[in-house]
Amino acid sequence: MAQPNLSLRQLRAFLALADQRSFTQAAATCHLSQPAFSALIRTLEGELNTRLFDRDTRSVELTAEGRLFAASARRLVEDFGAALVDLNDHVERRKGRVHIAALPSLAAGWLPAVFAEFRKAWPGIEINLSDLLSDACVDLVRSGKADFALASTGVSHAGLSTRLVCTDRFYLVCRKDHPLAAEAAPTLKKLAPYPFIHMSRNSSVRQALEAALHPQQANTVLEVDQLATAAGMVEAGLGISVVPALTLFHFERKTLVTRPLAASGLTRKIYLVRRQEGSLSAAAQALHDLVVDTMKARTP
Repeated sequence: MAQPNLSLRQLRAFLALADQRSFTQAAATCHLSQPAFSALIRTLEGELNTRLFDRDTRSVELTAEGRLFAASARRLVEDFGAALVDLNDHVERRKGRVHIAALPSLAAGWLPAVFAEFRKAWPGIEINLSDLLSDACVDLVRSGKADFALASTGVSHAGLSTRLVCTDRFYLVCRKDHPLAAEAAPTLKKLAPYPFIHMSRNSSVRQALEAALHPQQANTVLEVDQLATAAGMVEAGLGISVVPALTLFHFERKTLVTRPLAASGLTRKIYLVRRQEGSLSAAAQALHDLVVDTMKARTP
């Protein structure tokens, strides 16, 4: 048996007649002429292959089948209305969910202020953040778990698009009493003799620095995973370090100084990574645009 082809207009007409028990009043409620309204009810009964109303010149009453159908029809109309309201809330950004993956230095540095601005504008949208190294950020986007990512990878990935959003300069970090503190813009060559605190080998900071140093090597005394750890080690006098400008908030300590490096080729590029196929949700697009605008405005 073929499934009936019902319309929301038919269901609303049926419920109006079930409530009003009058073709004239129900037609007026639906803003239809009485002949057009009667034709709508006849079409509905034809689709369902059953009589929904007993009517004569004086009364209109639901049949047994009509009473059975009324509860389901009312639920369908209410569910459809709720779906439209929910969709409109998402379109108007009153509701929604967005997941962003970002390098830890970005997640801890300027991204909190972006989130605060976003939440102020759209408090009903849920934000999820994964603060991970670059490859892991890209993997979340590729798998569809994150809407987009801020990563240091510019390599083309199948199914993904990358957009350069800023270029990050590198700075020397050392104690105020260190010999290099007197240098306005030290070169990489001048860093070579001094004990060096390196980031882990899979970090974007380490990869950019080693590429710029090659074939020269740093006098590494420690490798650490966290920038805050590097700050503590430098402050203790164990060595110097080199970090991107967007991470300098970790090194704002009274005993430390930062100096821009005279190394034009030493930069860290930050890319926004997203899937090529499909569009972002209204919520994700709003955060995407705010992130891009803010990063452009705050690039050192």
